[in-house]
Amino acid sequence: MVKEKVEGVAFFEGKNIRRHWDSEKELWYFSVVDVVAVLTESIDHLAYWRKLKQRLRKEGGVETVTKCHGLKMMAADGKMRITDVADTETLFRLIQSIPSPNAEPFKLWLAKTGYERLEETVDPELAINRALKTYLQKGYSREWINLRLKSIELRKELTDEWEDRGVKEGMEFAILTNEITKAWSDLTVKQYKNVKGLKKESLRDNMTNMELVLNMLAETATKEISKSKQLDNFEDNKKVAREGGSVAGNARKEIESKTGKSVISDKSAKEIGLIKNPRLLED
Repeated sequence: MVKEKVEGVAFFEGKNIRRHWDSEKELWYFSVVDVVAVLTESIDHLAYWRKLKQRLRKEGGVETVTKCHGLKMMAADGKMRITDVADTETLFRLIQSIPSPNAEPFKLWLAKTGYERLEETVDPELAINRALKTYLQKGYSREWINLRLKSIELRKELTDEWEDRGVKEGMEFAILTNEITKAWSDLTVKQYKNVKGLKKESLRDNMTNMELVLNMLAETATKEISKSKQLDNFEDNKKVAREGGSVAGNARKEIESKTGKSVISDKSAKEIGLIKNPRLLED
């Protein structure tokens, strides 16, 4: 049931590894440059990967290189960009070509990741339990975690509705999400992250309880309006996203008028004090 883009990022020793689950092939695809960043001390991971591809071609590893294809993934600037990805089998071959003390631990991590995803396909509750454990390890309170897990569930319901309306995962999801966010917070996703001083970090993981609640209201309202109208045109779905976001936007303005202070926090989870071990968020 919970299948938000938690599956879009995994963590190895505190570092982000972007990934995508292909439900048809039942395979994980991982960002190669993210893996290079974990395994090497190179400052320019893209340059390292370009040189590695050249070397592999010269050494006869053309098949391994050609199996690394392009896929749109969220970049550091918050935009969806094409990056080389590889499945687990191909990554195992690539790792052999990268001298690194992390090679063996990373291989074990890859194997474990694949096994856990297959388990979660059979029993989705395991995904919830793993997310709970991850947030607890980072030091979030149980109250916040309960809200966050509920937000993941509601987000999945919304994206299922979008898929029913013919909205494409990736760029179109991102555009509609941006419309919802701007309608309730008066900020685009990028502006919101800038306000909090975030880069690669998840915006939702850095929201206060109130911000999460309003975001949940915005996405739930969007889903319900979409269900009632059943519009299959993307531009119409953008209007619905703005309508749903405005429901929470009106609630935000009412709360602010009663309390005399902004609902939007300019602080990250570390600064807000949501977590006990902020070091674990610096991934």
